[in-house]
Amino acid sequence: MPSRGVSPHRSLLVLIAVGVCAWGGLVRPAPLAAELPSIRLHRLQPLGAAAGSSVEVEIQGADLEGLDRLLFDHPGISAQPVPDKERRFLVSVAPDVPPGTYDVYLSGRFGVSNPRLFMVTQGLGDVADQGQNHSPEAAQPVAIDSAINGVADGNAVDFYRVPLVAGQRVLIDCHAQRLDSELDGVLALTTLDGRPLASSGDYFGQDPFLDFVAPVDGDYVIALHDLSYRGGAPYRLVVTARPQVELVFPAAVQVGQTATLTALGRNLASVGGRPSAWRLGDWPLEELTFPLQVSPELLERGEFRFRDHPRHHSTAPTAATCTLVGAQVEVPGVNAAGSHPPVLATSDKVVLESEPNDNQDAPQPLTLPLVVAGRFDPPRDADWYEFTPPEKGMYAFNVYCERIAGRADPYLVIADERGGRIHEIDDYGHRVNAFDGHLRDPSQEVSLEADRKYRVLVQDRYGRGGARYHYLLEIRPAEADFFPAVIHRSNPEPRGLTLFRGTADWLDVVVHHRGNVRTDVTITAEQLPPGVHMTPTTIVNDIRGTVVFWADADAPVFTGPIRLWATAEHEGRTIRREVRPYSRVRGNVGSSPQRELMLAVREEGPFELRIEPPEIEVAAGATADLTLHLVRHWPQGIGTVSIQPLAFPGTFHLGNFDMAAEVASSPLRITVQSNARPGRYTLSVLGQAQVPFHKDPASSERPQTLVSIPSRPVTISVVPPQP
Repeated sequence: MPSRGVSPHRSLLVLIAVGVCAWGGLVRPAPLAAELPSIRLHRLQPLGAAAGSSVEVEIQGADLEGLDRLLFDHPGISAQPVPDKERRFLVSVAPDVPPGTYDVYLSGRFGVSNPRLFMVTQGLGDVADQGQNHSPEAAQPVAIDSAINGVADGNAVDFYRVPLVAGQRVLIDCHAQRLDSELDGVLALTTLDGRPLASSGDYFGQDPFLDFVAPVDGDYVIALHDLSYRGGAPYRLVVTARPQVELVFPAAVQVGQTATLTALGRNLASVGGRPSAWRLGDWPLEELTFPLQVSPELLERGEFRFRDHPRHHSTAPTAATCTLVGAQVEVPGVNAAGSHPPVLATSDKVVLESEPNDNQDAPQPLTLPLVVAGRFDPPRDADWYEFTPPEKGMYAFNVYCERIAGRADPYLVIADERGGRIHEIDDYGHRVNAFDGHLRDPSQEVSLEADRKYRVLVQDRYGRGGARYHYLLEIRPAEADFFPAVIHRSNPEPRGLTLFRGTADWLDVVVHHRGNVRTDVTITAEQLPPGVHMTPTTIVNDIRGTVVFWADADAPVFTGPIRLWATAEHEGRTIRREVRPYSRVRGNVGSSPQRELMLAVREEGPFELRIEPPEIEVAAGATADLTLHLVRHWPQGIGTVSIQPLAFPGTFHLGNFDMAAEVASSPLRITVQSNARPGRYTLSVLGQAQVPFHKDPASSERPQTLVSIPSRPVTISVVPPQP
């Protein structure tokens, strides 16, 4: 890596160029076409490995110059470059790594990448797709309890031949979309002579799944292809007769209590299960009852802990679990990736739905607060409940379905005791830039009267029913709370958070508030490396904002995780929540949770912006008179820098202006409107400039490239207007 004395044109920056748009009173950046390099991970192949094994992985991505390592979010998974093989690493998985999915990142000359998913299994033999199996006659032999790492070929079908014993129940599960692959898989099972036996398309989200009991001894043929016969998309096809869990019921546990849960799945008899009355498709399910306690920390910290990235609830990855407090659970005796169903952790009593309650004149009585574990049993099932609020006030109504991997699209109706509709609640969640937290679950606070009976209807909008259509109904007095999340503002491709010395970058913040109140939320950082800073950032009475990070000019090179926390005060109560990190999956499709927020520091960037003083008090209706300082680290080729607000709240105003090539500082006047709510606001401006850059330091051609860099923030304490 060149020193600071090397030509500035060798310095690198990865920041998305942005324009300006308005939304909900905020000035928001919008992407432009140009940008400087940022390492990106598009895909890896194979998509997984068995615990206790090693596998050679090939990387595909962009801006991979200087690629030096792979980083995983579990210490038991490591990687070493394969000598003389570009973009190939030997990934080793320790024997004690639990089955599940893990984030993998690239580290290189251009920082740290976005994550992709890597699957770890236990007790399965890894098989590589030989690539010559494009006809039933050339079907590749595989054994039961195998995980096949393959790649779909364009205009082709991959065939595998598997031996089965009469009565043997085999599960064929294609992990693709759940592992960030673009494969839209179609599965089929036939006899050797081509007689069709079973087929599947979208089952776990976009991924197909087959459940089959062999009628006779013999070999059977598995066929897998992309729905549109596109090529190049990887998959991990699991063929097993081992236990698998579909869901648990009830999917809620009261903290401090031991709950009895029933797992529904397949091949559970081998671990103490028994036949179930429930069926999915042509085959009955089995069930296994087990006790479970959840950690009080889940409620205290507002966390959701997962073993498998929650992808199987939707055909597109979403941030649906961003408002779920709980964990994915491990069912005793079941040791399979993808078999960790989610449960809600609650402080309230959990009761079961009691049929018949499908008529508003015969509702199930409830005593608040509580969580009801229900299910749409037959198609067109309608579940009615009745309760009397103990006191007048705001009450929170939450239906958890998509968040607990249920398949229904529920809606909720509140009626009086005569059946007159008072309120209807439907879909919920925020979509902000790369963050997609919109989901099918109803959630809202409603004002209710004391000593008055209310009836609640919960029903699937499309009248579906069955084992997978379970839900939770939470009714409790509204209480202030919030769920904070951050995501890189990248568009259209996902990227990581990389700081170049002397420059800054930012993340979008999204806050889901609870309790019919928007508390002021302050974001702080922990585990920042030397030379990296983030001003405590307050989001005042809003659902969105930004946090800006910057690196000193002499900050050491770094790649690793950091943590963000969010704190709010409400009526003498302090609420502290860990900020959940998310990543864009690809293009404009989906966002996925991460266990860690990764940050990288690299060499010197082109320029930096600082606002002085860094903190100021201003009365509403007045003007904050500040100074904006511009330091050009690359002395040649950086001319005019255009300045604009970065995500200002609607009550703050700053006109766009330019800082010419000879200008090092400029007045910065931010007008605070008279209706601005008192509080501490953390604001930054955005600087855009054309800089000469080429990825090859030796190149004589250095085309102008538009880059955008936020300033170090200013904290403006707004006080009431002066009399």
